[in-house]
Amino acid sequence: MTFHRSIKIAPSILSADFANFGAEIQAIEAQGADWVHVDVMDGHFVPNLTFGPMAVKAFRPHVKTVMDVHLMIAPVDPYIDAYADAGADVLTAHVEAGPHIHRTLQAIRGAGMKAGVALNPGTPAEAVAHLLDLTDLICVMTVNPGFGGQKYIDMTDKVRRLREMIGDREIHIEIDGGMDPTTAPGMVQAGADVLVAGSAVFRGGSVSQPGAYGENMRAIRDAVEAIQ
Repeated sequence: MTFHRSIKIAPSILSADFANFGAEIQAIEAQGADWVHVDVMDGHFVPNLTFGPMAVKAFRPHVKTVMDVHLMIAPVDPYIDAYADAGADVLTAHVEAGPHIHRTLQAIRGAGMKAGVALNPGTPAEAVAHLLDLTDLICVMTVNPGFGGQKYIDMTDKVRRLREMIGDREIHIEIDGGMDPTTAPGMVQAGADVLVAGSAVFRGGSVSQPGAYGENMRAIRDAVEAIQ
């Protein structure tokens, strides 16, 4: 992964056809996805259950861009090596998931992955103030984690604050939740460069009709470019 601040769209495969993940991943990449976002939920830290390391490992051969794995689980540390083995390029843990996030980020980097830290809507930017030199990505949740398709929660002020705190460090700001052509421009103006979108990308399309995926992603890009 080479760091750059250009806008990246990371479709969340939580909104894909669960019976056809390989083809879905290939379709979104062919239609212009920059990253592939994988939401891992444990039914404990968040009220839903999705993928484990074996599923993520099965996705890996189909991902030719960046596999961005977002762990909504607690604890995190016992599973870091498993997700490294599964092929995650970026592994993100929630600052709220355990008492030793500093150690967790060290372990993620030590396993050869980029280290991400996520902030729930109720968690302030200052929670990562002492983690910036261990962090490659900050994921700002603009919905409460656990389900796709939720209503967007405006986190503009938090993103602006993070952008100030980051300074010239090579840290991505990722937005996860409710991203579409209406909400994405404000987040980019505030300082975000990675936009996770689930239903807004997959809506109206399928493996047999992937053109809708491309149209949906272009609509987000066009909306963002219009304000730059």
